Amino acid sequence: MRIVQIIDSLEIGGAEKMAINYANALYGNIEFSGLVATRAEGNLKNQLKKSVSYLFLQKKSTLDFGAVLRLKRYCKENKVDYLQPHSSSYFIALLVKFFYPKIKIIWHDHNGLSEFISSEKSLALKIASFFFKGIIVVNYKLKDWAEKELNCKKVIYLPNFTTIDSLESVETILKGERGKRILCLANLRDQKNHFLLLDVAEKLKKTNPDWTFHLVGKDFEDEYSKQIKKLILNKSLENNVFIYGSKNDVKNIINQSNIAILTSKSEGLPVALIEYGLLKMPVVSTKVGEIPLVIKDSVNGFIVNVNDVDLFCQKLLLLIQDENLRVQMGNSLYETIIRNHSEKGIVANYLNWVLSL
Repeated sequence: MRIVQIIDSLEIGGAEKMAINYANALYGNIEFSGLVATRAEGNLKNQLKKSVSYLFLQKKSTLDFGAVLRLKRYCKENKVDYLQPHSSSYFIALLVKFFYPKIKIIWHDHNGLSEFISSEKSLALKIASFFFKGIIVVNYKLKDWAEKELNCKKVIYLPNFTTIDSLESVETILKGERGKRILCLANLRDQKNHFLLLDVAEKLKKTNPDWTFHLVGKDFEDEYSKQIKKLILNKSLENNVFIYGSKNDVKNIINQSNIAILTSKSEGLPVALIEYGLLKMPVVSTKVGEIPLVIKDSVNGFIVNVNDVDLFCQKLLLLIQDENLRVQMGNSLYETIIRNHSEKGIVANYLNWVLSL
């Protein structure tokens, strides 16, 4: 098999990280593994194995036929069998198929809000799905949605997986007091619901002002970002909540932290949760997407309903007040991730499924 991942950019994010993970994991397991970034490069490019074929298309617009033809040429030269576009990058794969019909498309849907996309975008996706050979989804809710709404019946749920780069550089030094840091790995976008995080931080400040929150993820400097920064000032949290933007040294950042959180209102299976688990972090998360299939409340972490500020604070306080509980929860989550979200097992299932298409 000869398979190429397609992603809009290589900025740090869940879908982007999974495109890299698949390209890296498939190298050595199939004849040819490649990755194409269509619109922009980014920090994740450094995580792509040197042995993986790479192309940056520099796509300028939605209908950039120059980019389409460059991708078609790349596919022909490398005798590519399958294009695996992630999230919105399915459109350029579809255009390539119109010019090069023998190519097969496997759409990889990471978007926890897919079932709520606009009717216009939904119609475009429904039409495109006639040309999909198969669909990969990252949670069961998306699987149900794809099977009911799209025109491709070969749908498989494959949980996200990731690896931790043991050779990554050490670049970031977190602010705040050592031993009292709470980390949130999430891009600054509405789905990640940083408003809940700020409400929790404001409440926690009254009882534990020395504990600090650290927001690591891409800052799009849009209206959502402005609202978050404005609320930090309005709630007088300048010394309690810190924003860092995108960072490459995830392992280093997690190792400087003591508790990890996710406050999302919608998710698939966040890669951040797997990274937390691989580094034995105790976690408090909202109950969304596939997270409840990973975290069993009070066993290997805590989960609460979306926007339940009081309960989120209560669970955080349990971890803040009991270091032994933090160690126990972190070890339990690590065992869960190793057992159910290992690269080896998921890639084997993936390859068997592709062979069956």
